Amino acid sequence: MSRFALIKAVLGPIMRLMFRPRVEGAEHIPGDGPVILAGNHLTFIDSMILPLVCDRQVFFIGKDEYVTGKGLKGRLMAWFFTGVGMIPVDRDGGRGGVAALMTGRRVLERGNMFGIYPEGTRSPDGRLYRGRTGIARLTLMTGAPVVPFAMIGTDKIQPGGAGLPRIGRGRRVTVRFGEAMEFSRYDGMDRDRYVLRAVTDSVMAEVMRLSGQEYVDMYATKAKDAA
Repeated sequence: MSRFALIKAVLGPIMRLMFRPRVEGAEHIPGDGPVILAGNHLTFIDSMILPLVCDRQVFFIGKDEYVTGKGLKGRLMAWFFTGVGMIPVDRDGGRGGVAALMTGRRVLERGNMFGIYPEGTRSPDGRLYRGRTGIARLTLMTGAPVVPFAMIGTDKIQPGGAGLPRIGRGRRVTVRFGEAMEFSRYDGMDRDRYVLRAVTDSVMAEVMRLSGQEYVDMYATKAKDAA
């Protein structure tokens, strides 16, 4: 049994009991071949819930600090996140974005599923922010379809993205997947910035429809810097 299968078998029932996730539209995820899952990012536990509600393993980029912690807690976090498919990448500095993009490309070229939050960081206030064009580059470079998804309610369980989740009291998580999107009409145009923006915006529009969030046409990082 793989570590991913073991984690799902052991922690899956516990997570379902804690968060009572309602999954909608899972049939839109192809059963095989390269797939990009692209969605909103409200809080830390998004990256714990997403892999456990998908039948296929989801590989995704995570901060390297998640696997470099000390002590028992650090070792458990590293075991869990690398087991469910997190690939640690140092995203600081000018080359961080390139490293993340190339990592995603390798995952997809192996026929696997890659998860990405196009906003690039957690929403500072629950609204949906402008997407980074890395998602467009990935789908155009690899031909992988994009399945948009929405996390709903995770910010109510873990406000601010820190601290222990607040379970019970009627709180419940919904993970909603939309129909697969393909952009073959833009083949060979992965360096055209207007095409990259158009593809990214179309994905974000679908995420907004699925999540019901208010959209803000600015990057979340700028909103955080301005706060």
